[in-house]
Amino acid sequence: MKDQKNIIIAIVLSMAILFGFQYFFSSTPPAKVAPQPVAQQANPLTEAVPQKPLTREEALKAAGHRLLIQSSSVKGSLNLEGATFDDLTLIQYRETVKPNSPEIILLSPQHSQKAYYARFGWTSPNLNLPNEKTVWETNGLNLTPQTPVTLTWDNGQGLTFHQIISIDEHYMFTITQKVTNKGTTAVSLAPHGVLARQGIPVTAGFFILHEGPVGVFDGKLNDPSYEDVSKTGSLQNPKAPGWLGYTDKYWLTAFVPDPKAAITSSYGHQGTGEQTLYSATYQRDPLTLEPGHSIEATDHFFAGAKVLSLLDGYETTLGINHFDLAVDFGWFYFLTKPIFYVLDFLQDFLGNFGLAILALTVIIKLIFFPLANKSYASMGKMKALQPEIEKIRERYKDDRLKMNEKVMEVYKKEKVNPMAGCLPMIIQIPVFFALYKVLFVSIEMRQAPFYGWIHDLSAPDPTTIFNLFGLIPWTPPSMLMIGAWPLIMGATMFLQQKLSPPPADPTQAKLFMFMPILFTYLLAQFPAGLVIYWAWNNTLSITQQWFIMRRSEIKKVKK
Repeated sequence: MKDQKNIIIAIVLSMAILFGFQYFFSSTPPAKVAPQPVAQQANPLTEAVPQKPLTREEALKAAGHRLLIQSSSVKGSLNLEGATFDDLTLIQYRETVKPNSPEIILLSPQHSQKAYYARFGWTSPNLNLPNEKTVWETNGLNLTPQTPVTLTWDNGQGLTFHQIISIDEHYMFTITQKVTNKGTTAVSLAPHGVLARQGIPVTAGFFILHEGPVGVFDGKLNDPSYEDVSKTGSLQNPKAPGWLGYTDKYWLTAFVPDPKAAITSSYGHQGTGEQTLYSATYQRDPLTLEPGHSIEATDHFFAGAKVLSLLDGYETTLGINHFDLAVDFGWFYFLTKPIFYVLDFLQDFLGNFGLAILALTVIIKLIFFPLANKSYASMGKMKALQPEIEKIRERYKDDRLKMNEKVMEVYKKEKVNPMAGCLPMIIQIPVFFALYKVLFVSIEMRQAPFYGWIHDLSAPDPTTIFNLFGLIPWTPPSMLMIGAWPLIMGATMFLQQKLSPPPADPTQAKLFMFMPILFTYLLAQFPAGLVIYWAWNNTLSITQQWFIMRRSEIKKVKK
């Protein structure tokens, strides 16, 4: 009995510590980087960050040569000076749940605030190559899924460069670079790409979420932090087939070279503060271009929302290895990804992710129903034996060894397993964390509504008891935002405790009574979908536990 209580206390306290850490220390400031001079960028496709960046609108107006981009998922433009992907808006997503909220801006021009852009090109010694100042000619001014465009530039030394650019209906660009040699000498050229973002990116700051450099090389995930790159100035990736880029919580930019081609790639950092510039570069092996011939290389560039079905689809159609790892499903990948797909299926069937969460809870309950039944039956027997146990404890209160021996004799006689009561909580923990991950990192959960006042299942309950759920015109500080659903969850947790055998130790009993209050406060800052799951799970557990324990009590009376 004592071991059982200690295990339960350890589990509860571990969860409380974890949640407490999440709540009080989750928002971490960006890493401070020691001042250093802006190094001369060796990459011919990237310039140093300007001292006084322009606004995004000013930077767009300053670039006079632009090609419009439009699909059902994005809009923007490509700068023909440098053939730069530097203006992209995700038209299916907005900053808040308000319908007139600004659309999500992903890419912004070089020299602007928070610039974020990408270029493709070639590297070769002693050749006049296209760079960030090159103005390309185009055969069209509108890039759509139905109308690819071809950019052309002649270097005046016998080489003609082409970029054939297309876009699908979502977020994947295809760039075929072609070079024709009209000269008399063979040359060597290596396909190359640079992705750059200015400033220290604003991150969610949660320890369970990776935001920053991300890539997969030879099938293995490589996800260093911004701080790692800042400390070293440059991080070299393994030379292998793969993809790389930068990930935010919901958005991703990534170079996706030919999956059969080994690439040399790295992440870089230069500058400080507003002039910080992070980069991701890759280079394929050089190709030899003979006179009178052409060479070409086809790579891809993803810039958009991390919709899991799209990432999995690209993995199938384009052969991208583990593209789904751009979504940070974490250590419980084997559990989180299946849970997401079950939720997604249920959402398609029921029409609401909140209802999908409720249905998933029922499914999980059914899967573990036999195990939970045994656990609750054991708990019912333990509660029925409580008066007898209390007598033993009182009789042998001065001899704890003898007391535990007699208690175990009673359990053995009545065929009660004192460890069985831990099983429901132990089972719930990995499912809880997996669901937390799904709610926290999945773009599909972002701004997904439930009913009533819950307009975003991935955000905390917006109501609070401290202004009577909106009746008083006052917005309390965040630490007092304890909404209706966290209170419902706390009430169900309290009721579930009342059905369980109480600890004999008064201190432990008080600690257990405090747990619903602590969890109500901590979970008030968690996604509403997770709190709804926990409240609904508790309700189902209470029903199952009451029924089984009631049946055990009836059997006891009949005896």
